[in-house]
Amino acid sequence: MTAAAARPLRLAIIGAGPAGVYTADLLTKAERDFEVSIDLFDRYPAPYGLIRYGVAPDHPRIKGIVKALHKVMDRGDIRFLGGVDFGTDLTLEDLREHYDAIVFSTGAVRDADLSVPGVDLEGSFGGADFVSWYDGHPDLPRQWPLTAKEVAVIGNGNVALDVARMLSKHADDLLVTEIPENVYKGLKASPVTDVHVFGRRGPAQVKFTPLELRELAHSKDVDIVLYPEDFEFDEASEQLAASNNQVKTMVGTLTNWLVEDQDSGASRRLHLHFLQQPVEILSGEGDEAGQVAGLRMERMELDGTGNVKGTGEYIDYPVQAVYRAIGYHGSPVPGLGYDERKGVIPNDAGRILDANGTPVPGLYASGWIKRGPVGLIGHTKGDALETIGCMLEDQPDLWSAANPEEQAVIDLLESRGIEYTTWEGWLKLDEHELGLGAAATGSGTVQRERVKVVPREDMTRISRG
Repeated sequence: MTAAAARPLRLAIIGAGPAGVYTADLLTKAERDFEVSIDLFDRYPAPYGLIRYGVAPDHPRIKGIVKALHKVMDRGDIRFLGGVDFGTDLTLEDLREHYDAIVFSTGAVRDADLSVPGVDLEGSFGGADFVSWYDGHPDLPRQWPLTAKEVAVIGNGNVALDVARMLSKHADDLLVTEIPENVYKGLKASPVTDVHVFGRRGPAQVKFTPLELRELAHSKDVDIVLYPEDFEFDEASEQLAASNNQVKTMVGTLTNWLVEDQDSGASRRLHLHFLQQPVEILSGEGDEAGQVAGLRMERMELDGTGNVKGTGEYIDYPVQAVYRAIGYHGSPVPGLGYDERKGVIPNDAGRILDANGTPVPGLYASGWIKRGPVGLIGHTKGDALETIGCMLEDQPDLWSAANPEEQAVIDLLESRGIEYTTWEGWLKLDEHELGLGAAATGSGTVQRERVKVVPREDMTRISRG
């Protein structure tokens, strides 16, 4: 231990989503012979990152994750500083001045690209943007153009099912969630009748989970429609279903739905298509030129290995909106390297690398910006543990901050007029949103637990009292 270790190791974590909170929590619990002082920054006034702004509000399991994150932050040994944007409010040089080590847990919030003709037409949307809208993201417009009667969702992961379920579900059935008022009104006015979800491979290769799939059946007045020609299984598919319980469960559920008559005459229909690949988003003609009028798909077939190949057969679907939900992609972080193809900060087990592939002392990454947008919460914990392990190995050489006092960074923010928020401020905002839910319940017949505040300035004002 160096002489500098007589003071706590100062750590800044950029991003207060699950990856950032777990990284902070694991370091506080790690076996070590030095004290730590951790500041957790986020560009939003509220914590929880993708849990607050990237998951459909009708997911019951999310409440459990929020409770776990709340428990960590409520201990008081990790300081939350919200409403602080890295790269503008604070630079890398600023953080180097005040912290011995910095972990970037900025996640992945933009849509992966889909390179097909027509992707830029009016009515072609990124699924991640739509998720952010219905989750009340403070930086998006309050309105969303929900004018289509027939909609296509491209993708076979959990986000694709979230988008499809939110588009097809009746807005009144979402009132029991924390859905923002503007989102409820937008969905309530939607004229949608049919939502089509397209997967490139077969039912045995889907990327969503059994829980996500089963939730589709819980939507009232929404029929699930499947097609016999989409249920093709090659040898690899059959082996996968036989050896993997999750795949077996999903294939069994889908097959049962196919056999059962799902047509109840509901006012809305959710179509699940497999073995189809997008070829082109079709434009309207005349007055509708430049607007989505259809989606051309190519029929695929399994090649015996679980992969697919094109058949040359094309199918056109009359839809007026297309949502691309083929995955998330990370964004560059100011002052750091960036792998455009993978959407990550170049790193080795969490140690951030320079242009020559050499670890940069004191800089680390965790979560999706480290490994890419794959895996669930369990993967995030293991990923954070790996990063913390590297930091603990490096710690004798980390004591480098010139001005490590905890008050120093607060003084810097205030000198720049940054209206930062704190954990105590989040508790105020949390209580306010619960109060809005109680008030809405009192004026109606539906129990509303919470109504989420959307405008950034309102969140900041309430948090700062």
